[in-house]
Amino acid sequence: MFRQASRLLARTTTPWRRSRAFSSDVPATPAQDSSFIESWSKVIPNLDPPKTPSSFMTPRPATPSAIPSKLTVNFVLPYASELSAKEVDMVIVPATTGQMGVLPGHVPTIAELKPGILSVHEGNDVTKYFLSSGFALIHANSVADIIAVEAVPVDRLDPALVQKGLADFTQKLGSATTDLEKAEAQIGVDVHSAMNSAIT
Repeated sequence: MFRQASRLLARTTTPWRRSRAFSSDVPATPAQDSSFIESWSKVIPNLDPPKTPSSFMTPRPATPSAIPSKLTVNFVLPYASELSAKEVDMVIVPATTGQMGVLPGHVPTIAELKPGILSVHEGNDVTKYFLSSGFALIHANSVADIIAVEAVPVDRLDPALVQKGLADFTQKLGSATTDLEKAEAQIGVDVHSAMNSAIT
C-alpha cells in the first residue's frame, strides 16, 4: 500500500506534469485555432471558416491589479434582465449558507440562492428584490452575475396574498399524504414564509 502511495505521489510531483491552470492564469482573450483556419482555407478557400462557440462569447476581462471601487452587477431572470453591467457599491444575496455581502474585490465564489431578499446598495439608495431561488457567480474581476428563477421588487409584494398563500400551503402540508405533496407544500411554506419575513 505504501509502495503505491509513493508511486502516485511521485507522479504528481514530477516537474514535467503541470497542474490545471487557475482561471486567473488563463489569457483574457480567447486564442484562435490557427491550424483549423489554415486547414479550412486549403480545403474550401471560397468560404469563411465556421464560427465556433468561443467566437460568440465576449472575451473575459482581465483580473485588475488593484481592487476597483465599484462592483459590476448583472441580475437576470429567465424572461428579463433586471440589471445589466450596473456599477454598485455592494450587493447582499440570500445564499443557502446565510446572507452573503459582496463588495468589489470579493473572492471568486459560486453560491446557491434560497428564497429571500437581494439588496443592491448604490450610495445611499438600496433596492430590494425578493428571489425565489437561483445562483450567484462572483468573479475575480469584481463582476457579480446573479441568476434567479423568479424575482419581484419587495415593494410590489401584497401582504394579504402572502398571508393567504402561507395559510393555504400550511394547510396543504398538514393534509399531505404522499411525499410529493409534502415536498410541494413545504416549498410553498418556505417561499411564503420568506416573503412574509421580507415584508415585515
